[in-house]
Amino acid sequence: MKTEINKEKVKIIPLGGLEQIGMNITAFEYEDTIVVVDCGLAFPDDEMLGIDLVIPDVTYLKDNIEKVKGFVITHGHEDHIGALPYILTELNVPVYATKLTLGIIEGKLKEHNLTKSVKRKIVKYGQSINLGCFRIEFIRTNHSIADAAALAIFTPAGIIVHTGDFKIDYTPVFGDAIDLTRFGELGKKGVLALMCDSTNVMRPGFTMSEKTVGKTFDHIFAENATHRIIIATFASNVDRVQQIINSAYKYGRKVIIEGRSMVNVITTADELGYINIPENTLIDIETMKNYPDEQIVLITTGSQGESMAALSRMAASIHRKVTINPGDTVILSSTPIPGNEKAVSRVINELTRKGANVIFQDTHVSGHACQEEIKLIYSLVKPQYSIPVHGEYRHLIAQGELAQTVGVEKDNVIILSSGDVLEIGQQGAKIVDRVQAGGILVDGLGVGDVGNIVLRDRQNLAENGIIIVVMTLEKYSNQLLAGPDIVTRGFVYVRESENLIDEAKHVVSEAVYDCLNGNVNDWGKIKMVVKDSLSDYLWKKMKRNPMILPIIMEVG
Repeated sequence: MKTEINKEKVKIIPLGGLEQIGMNITAFEYEDTIVVVDCGLAFPDDEMLGIDLVIPDVTYLKDNIEKVKGFVITHGHEDHIGALPYILTELNVPVYATKLTLGIIEGKLKEHNLTKSVKRKIVKYGQSINLGCFRIEFIRTNHSIADAAALAIFTPAGIIVHTGDFKIDYTPVFGDAIDLTRFGELGKKGVLALMCDSTNVMRPGFTMSEKTVGKTFDHIFAENATHRIIIATFASNVDRVQQIINSAYKYGRKVIIEGRSMVNVITTADELGYINIPENTLIDIETMKNYPDEQIVLITTGSQGESMAALSRMAASIHRKVTINPGDTVILSSTPIPGNEKAVSRVINELTRKGANVIFQDTHVSGHACQEEIKLIYSLVKPQYSIPVHGEYRHLIAQGELAQTVGVEKDNVIILSSGDVLEIGQQGAKIVDRVQAGGILVDGLGVGDVGNIVLRDRQNLAENGIIIVVMTLEKYSNQLLAGPDIVTRGFVYVRESENLIDEAKHVVSEAVYDCLNGNVNDWGKIKMVVKDSLSDYLWKKMKRNPMILPIIMEVG
């Protein structure tokens, strides 16, 4: 009897996370079912002046809201959950995640007053949820935050395995090692596609176990017995905080947790039992002065040099409660995210200048799999197709090459961009469409109200400054009654450039008189002429292009 070939096809639509490390969100669609995996944010790059966060454009999901069955979240990092509170106001669908992940999400929903309206469900490892015509199983993995999960998505076209962010850690700080057996069982059943984390695909070998950092901390604590210790790490790295607390307890030190995001995550982890803090170990920052330096460990945010995080404020002497003293030992327990290297080295320099001893070697291990671990997952899962995710373009390409070395055919490696619609089944896979995708900028409480034009203006203002030309015209006769006056900001220091400003006024006056004498009554036209003539003058004189805003007032 011939086995019937499965001709079904499912659509995979990444809406973010494939051009950078951040803003991960992928939709899986079959007929009337859409399930969305993760909903992360990205942090702004240097060109995005004044922008706080970047969230994914979910226009496609809004247009198909009746099909969207829910968000399934792999783990509790910002690049996977950070956009949820913004997106859930527009797409109110249930959220499914493991216990700690959901605990962290709840903290965000509280801040945004969404706890009453959003349906949430805790899923355990090995448990499956049915959403439309998909069944989704959560599989235990290891990462730099506890309760991380990979997903096996059972679709009519076949099984798709999404690793989430993962590493293989045989000796995790909390919980059990990754469930490799389950990956192997799925591989035996036959897996249509593997979507695997690409972050560390360039690194050979294996990622070290999180436990190795604990040993390093023990050495540092022993060597710095007479100094205050300040450790900066990622707020979400609960296992790292656990190991710092273990060392602190062992060496008889009190622990202070500083930085809003750090306090939020550790409070949640403590309430849910994901961190074990011995009694009388934690103290409040207010009571720090009651203890000598050698009895204090401060765990803080700011390991990435973020300007408003606690460590940066300490380095810049603007932290209200902590002053860096000569002899303090400061440990940066993280690796700079690409693009943050400058900010991190600036903070290290400032701390060193204040007399602190800064340690940043061997105090961090990655939460992401290196080449050998990725190969192991491929050999267990044996996917027909490889769809690399979570990385910049070069990472995705490198994983595609790695997949071929462990048996995936070259034609079955699919590199997607955000917005691509991939139709995939056992008979083949091809990109059939593109949907709207990209970043929406969040500035303060404004979501999406700052676009490219506003950013361009901000860049122009930041680079060249602004000149405001003010004048008063009489209503009917169009006589110039006052001005033109020139006000500048960020262009030149006015007191030292009086001649330049006088000449500029002269240029504007001539332009205005030319208009009025030529019976030009249209104010829009007058403004254009003023702008053009002043712009030409300043370019010839100084080779600068400030933003010019003419303002005409009328007196009648």
